[in-house]
Amino acid sequence: MTEFNFEADIEVFGFPANSFPAGIGDAFEILIQKTGDRAGTRNYYGLSNFKNEKIVYYALAEEKFHGEAEKYNYEKFNIEKGNYLTVSVFDWQKKTNSIKDIFSEIILDPRVNKTKPAIEWYKSEDEMMCLVQMND
Repeated sequence: MTEFNFEADIEVFGFPANSFPAGIGDAFEILIQKTGDRAGTRNYYGLSNFKNEKIVYYALAEEKFHGEAEKYNYEKFNIEKGNYLTVSVFDWQKKTNSIKDIFSEIILDPRVNKTKPAIEWYKSEDEMMCLVQMND
């Protein structure tokens, strides 16, 4: 595990997957079709947290211009600046079944803030980062 710092908040937009984890791929395909940008040309994120005893997962894209969320009629979110504990996953598309185990390991670290959502940052078609915000 390594530490990573987002120096500024990141404005993102998107929508919840219709199911977790089965609906994640479909949600991103819809989002990518809408924006027209693949991973690597735009930052994509997955955000998950517990709500009513189940995991709610959001497929998100970073805004390229102010008001883009409204243009597509999607919900707007903010990924908070700050320090995150991370694990990079290369060739992630072949390792999707192991992502939950990586987050389970990160959450066990006493440095993370367990009230914050788990974040996946799809940096490219090959690299994805698992992140959880650290305590202040």
